[in-house]
Amino acid sequence: MKPRALLLNGLMLVAGLLTLFPLLWMLSSSLMTPGESSAFPLQVLPKSPTLFNYRELFSHAGIGQYLLNSVLLSCAATVLSLLFNVSAGYAFAKLRFQGRERIFKVMLGALVIPSQVAMLPLFLLLKYMGLVNTYGAVLVPAMAGIFGIFLVRQYALTIPDALLEAARMDGASEFQIFRIIVLPLLTPILVTLGIFTFLGTWNDFMWPLIVLTDKELYTLPVALASLSREHVQDNELMMAGSVLTVLPVLLLFLGLQRYYIQGLLVGSVKG
Repeated sequence: MKPRALLLNGLMLVAGLLTLFPLLWMLSSSLMTPGESSAFPLQVLPKSPTLFNYRELFSHAGIGQYLLNSVLLSCAATVLSLLFNVSAGYAFAKLRFQGRERIFKVMLGALVIPSQVAMLPLFLLLKYMGLVNTYGAVLVPAMAGIFGIFLVRQYALTIPDALLEAARMDGASEFQIFRIIVLPLLTPILVTLGIFTFLGTWNDFMWPLIVLTDKELYTLPVALASLSREHVQDNELMMAGSVLTVLPVLLLFLGLQRYYIQGLLVGSVKG
């Protein structure tokens, strides 16, 4: 192996270890006994690994309910986002209607507006609709997004028009074309958008904190933030909660990373 390649591989290995160290430290600390992670000198590995912190979270902190809330909310937001974003993205790419390009340009222009600017108007609108302190307040804003529509549109542009015209000549309806031909071709970008949406909903802290006031409705990030105020010095317990927050999305990404990378690469090459 050439020295240059050896140096590059070595730097990548060091960078990978530096990236993984916080995750490994988080996992190791979650298996320590109370107070062990704060001891001096610093303990990298637990002396006697224990699941005490996890049992404490589920038995006394009620973390199981918050975990279920996050799973259900993230899955529902992902399904709704795929339904609306894919339909709109395909329409902007392949269906002809008056004002299509103008509407799309206005939408792209709205991308530069920070999401924080829209929080107050959106909250007032949801309050008027009676959705505050319900999961509807979290799901309605997640139904469709400009970025999701743009992502699907750019990918759908790669579908040959001749293929769709041939289906129309054979008597297929627009819905049949969309369901039988378009959706299978959009599989990589569907997975990519689904991962984006699931991760965004799962990790979202600010918006659920604003619109959800009942503790029973809290998502996992909001519940952990509330729990951290009650257990300021209990680092091991907080690390166990962090593991429960990170692990599901990490497993999701690892399981679907092939489709995720394919969706990004194909869209960038052909789009």
